[in-house]
Amino acid sequence: MKVLALVVALLGAAAYAAEVEKEDGVLVLTTDNFQETIDGNEFVLVEFYAPWCGHCKALAPEYAKAAQQLADKDSNILLGKVDATVESSLGEKFEIRGYPTLKFFRNGKAVEYSGGRTADTIVSWLEKKTGPPAKPLADVDAAKAFADGNDVVVVGFFKDAESDAAKAFLSAAAEMDDYPFGITSEDAVFGEYSVEGDKVVLLKKFDEGKAVMEGEVTDASVKKFVSANALPLVIDFNQETAQKIFSGEIKSHLLMFLSGKSDAYPGQVDMAREVSKENKGELLFVTIDADEDDHKRFMEFFGMEESELPSMRIIKLEEDMSKFKPENTEISTDNIRAFVNAYKAGELKPHLMSADIPEDWDANPVKVLVGKNFVEVAMDEKKDVLVEFYAPWCGHCKSLEPTYNQLGDKFKDSETVVVAKMDSTANEVEAVKVQGFPTIKLFRKGDNKIIDYNGERTLEALAKFLESGGVDGAAAAEDDEEEDGGHDEL
Repeated sequence: MKVLALVVALLGAAAYAAEVEKEDGVLVLTTDNFQETIDGNEFVLVEFYAPWCGHCKALAPEYAKAAQQLADKDSNILLGKVDATVESSLGEKFEIRGYPTLKFFRNGKAVEYSGGRTADTIVSWLEKKTGPPAKPLADVDAAKAFADGNDVVVVGFFKDAESDAAKAFLSAAAEMDDYPFGITSEDAVFGEYSVEGDKVVLLKKFDEGKAVMEGEVTDASVKKFVSANALPLVIDFNQETAQKIFSGEIKSHLLMFLSGKSDAYPGQVDMAREVSKENKGELLFVTIDADEDDHKRFMEFFGMEESELPSMRIIKLEEDMSKFKPENTEISTDNIRAFVNAYKAGELKPHLMSADIPEDWDANPVKVLVGKNFVEVAMDEKKDVLVEFYAPWCGHCKSLEPTYNQLGDKFKDSETVVVAKMDSTANEVEAVKVQGFPTIKLFRKGDNKIIDYNGERTLEALAKFLESGGVDGAAAAEDDEEEDGGHDEL
């Protein structure tokens, strides 16, 4: 029946679609069939990918699962994929700068996909973009089916669907793509869920199972309510939850680095859950399994050694990211609460990592900076100081290294120019927030103005940038910043 539903959906959209090769329910699009597919279907989501891309490999099973979910619903939304390393003309046409890039085609017109990367969030985003922002729930059976089919649903109970509150609810629903929204005015549905008066209710298959919003219903209040209640009190960080954790409305996160294999783990999570209840809507509480190899870079990012485990940090994801470390890293209810309360009271200073100053830091043409000598060297008003902020594991940094060493040789005898580098996985400075590697900045002599370098990574271009005092290369077109686009993300 599932195969039949898929065939019916494809044939219903366009007779030729059956001729397009499919892999796991996803249309394999090429230069030859792309435009015909887009022109012949109202809704098509297309992933532009590279076979070697790790993020693409992680997305593939979720993407296929989303295609199957849509097929099971007899949806007229199709999912396709383009190997942009083979179909390079399509990549150029749609200005693909990194992988994976997803674009949604509605009646042939492309818009950027901005949803999550799990099957549920992909389907939710697509259904929001192709239908009403909230599904009408006409009776109890419809409401139950809606709630049972999802881990989290948000339901607006409004006697008058044209009221200002109902309109505000629908406005929020249209912008919150990660969660399915429903709306009802039916008395029987009100009774089934014990709702009196106009309310917004979040139903979930974890924690307390149900949350009821209090106060005035506005676009902003609905968004805040959903963000505070749609995730578990304590969230396990993984591929499926990462998008919701780091792209949500709540920007302060308590991160607990724990061993998932430890006998103490369940108790540690319970401690965090107790404190989380007191801070709902203000902080997210996240566990990171330190036993997972994929999570080692998180520990590195916080300058954390395995000998420190278990441990915790707070991260604030505003325009300038800040990290906070407790004086006491003991995992106990009282200590977690004290750490959170001190953060909320503004009593903590951001934690900046620094390695010790190497004895030979200035022995080579490219000087080695750490947190402890950065200000003294980079902020020397008598010199132009070019600094590469790098990571030891970054492939793009390794590719740049020979050229950067040549640049150091070129200026090694200069009295007014310094070429330097800093390992940003082990060192941080307050004046610079690094989002990807390598990042190159000039600290200009005279006024210490910080100028970003966005030019070509050649000896000639870098030298010209230095010789011009940061003029040439500062306003050049940015390199691609997604995978294999010129930077490695943190």
